[in-house]
Amino acid sequence: MPTRRHAGRVPVFLLVVLAAIAAGLGLWLGLRSHAPPQPPPMQSAQVYPQPRPLPAFALTQSDGKPLTAAAWQGRYTLVFFGYTLCPDVCPTTLATLHQALQQLRAQGLGEQVQVDFISVDPQRDTPARLAAYVHAFDPQFVGATGPDAQLQPLTRALGIVYARTPDGHGGESIDHSGAVVLIDPQGHELAVFLPPLRATAITGDLARLIAWRR
Repeated sequence: MPTRRHAGRVPVFLLVVLAAIAAGLGLWLGLRSHAPPQPPPMQSAQVYPQPRPLPAFALTQSDGKPLTAAAWQGRYTLVFFGYTLCPDVCPTTLATLHQALQQLRAQGLGEQVQVDFISVDPQRDTPARLAAYVHAFDPQFVGATGPDAQLQPLTRALGIVYARTPDGHGGESIDHSGAVVLIDPQGHELAVFLPPLRATAITGDLARLIAWRR
């Protein structure tokens, strides 16, 4: 007796193939939906795939107020570590950050960005010296410092290094990283700006990051 073929019946192997394709497509879409959004192209900033949390720390601002992780919430903060007797890198960097902040102010973004200079020379950088130093670059700059017990866990978490060496004249010089760290409004490390630093590149990258994360 001849075998009867049922019209419209889909072969079993084809159903298996279709199911596998559907499962793979679902997995791909699921991975895409959970993947973090990619930042726009940057000129200078290196943006981390995921913002990095910071350890607890307690420093002191030049006006005597505490500087803790809570102070780095609510706006973007550019953080640079150095010392007031630094002969070249520190003044050059702070001048560049002042120019970037001026450009951001002209774009109406100045209120969203703060610049903090943290001294790794607490023995010599008194509150008065620190205040005079940072305010010579910009009245809105914040200066702060603290003991190594508070500085070192923070610098390690941010990828910053510093080391003191005798200068042969009874004093000491300090070698330190030249990077500028960007803290986001949630108090996490979002990106880092590496030398050579250019004000226009910093301004452009910050404007793009602010627009991207609104």
